Amino acid sequence: MERARVNIAVGIFVVLGILALGYLSIKLGRVSLLGGGGYMVAADFPSVGGLKSGASVEIAGVEVGRVESIGLNDYQAHVVLRLNSNVQLQEDSIASIKTKGLIGEKFIRISPGASDKLIKPGGRIREVEAPVDLEELISKYVFGKV
Repeated sequence: MERARVNIAVGIFVVLGILALGYLSIKLGRVSLLGGGGYMVAADFPSVGGLKSGASVEIAGVEVGRVESIGLNDYQAHVVLRLNSNVQLQEDSIASIKTKGLIGEKFIRISPGASDKLIKPGGRIREVEAPVDLEELISKYVFGKV
């Protein structure tokens, strides 16, 4: 009888451990179940320069969304962003691809505009800034084309 009680206690402990591991994997991996919340907007960049799906979207240094997908559309990078539902973008907002640190990860920084009109869910950010290509700048400097 004592052995059965120990086996049940160990079984419950293992199940709780697996559930805790699953929960942490979802939270730390920033995986959204059931499609996640918020709404989608798109932006077309001439180049994404190393931006990846899942990268953060920030306004004033605060994360307000994630990059949902990156594809090719008319020889431009078509980037779909999932923004939090409490964030509203003005029609003249500017999306820029920036780097955290000198050689850090890429993210999208949105500079809000001053327009009264808002971008609707499924809309598009028209003003974009391509990322700075560090290798191109260095090669121009080295070969004296600056």
